[in-house]
Amino acid sequence: MIPQIRDHRSIRKYSSRPVPEEVLREVLEAGTRASTTGNMQLYSMVVTTSEALKKELSPCHFNQPCVMQAPVIITFCADIHRFSTWCRQRGAEPRYDNFVWFTNAVIDTVLASQNVALEAEAHGLGICYLGTTTYTADRIAEILKLPKGVIPVTTFVMGYPDGMPPLTDRLPLEAVVHRETYGEYTPERIDELWREREASEETAGLLEVNGLPNLARIFTEKRYTAADNLEFSRRYFEMVEKQGFFNQ
Repeated sequence: MIPQIRDHRSIRKYSSRPVPEEVLREVLEAGTRASTTGNMQLYSMVVTTSEALKKELSPCHFNQPCVMQAPVIITFCADIHRFSTWCRQRGAEPRYDNFVWFTNAVIDTVLASQNVALEAEAHGLGICYLGTTTYTADRIAEILKLPKGVIPVTTFVMGYPDGMPPLTDRLPLEAVVHRETYGEYTPERIDELWREREASEETAGLLEVNGLPNLARIFTEKRYTAADNLEFSRRYFEMVEKQGFFNQ
């Protein structure tokens, strides 16, 4: 396994050292080499280094300190606008304003973002994905002046780490790999796959802080509640529709 994958950590504290333009360009260039639907590159990367714009974006990411501390923010957007504009300029009529092409554009976008992340880490930079992007996509689109046909999918902050946090655990490989056909998760298999994580000191600390009897309930009652899930889902769905991806 290459070091950038094996040693990946989410970096939430950054030094004041700026990212040189030539390094930033190499990192972004890596995104363009990702696999892409039909070589259409249905994504855009909006790079934010301006302190003023970072201040505007910060509330969209729940004012996480890393948003202001990191020298670079990259918002990765699904983008059918650029390709559709090219088609029309050449006398071709595009019909990429529908759900399947939204899905294709999201896949392109996430593939590009991971290439950028790996290249960044190869240059000694750290990154942290911000899961808040889809929660506040409407406001992010407004700040970044995204036209119809472009919608935020994910964001990460990037810069030189100020210290290295410990590696986070992962479920064993057997949890996510199915051979030939999908294998159902029996109660016994679920217990085995989560055994090590549930028995960890980190989990014990979380249970004490949250006053809950198990880790699953921290996820459903504290981190990602039903009410929040439904509200954020409604807002993102409306934004996808507003940006012109549901013209069936």
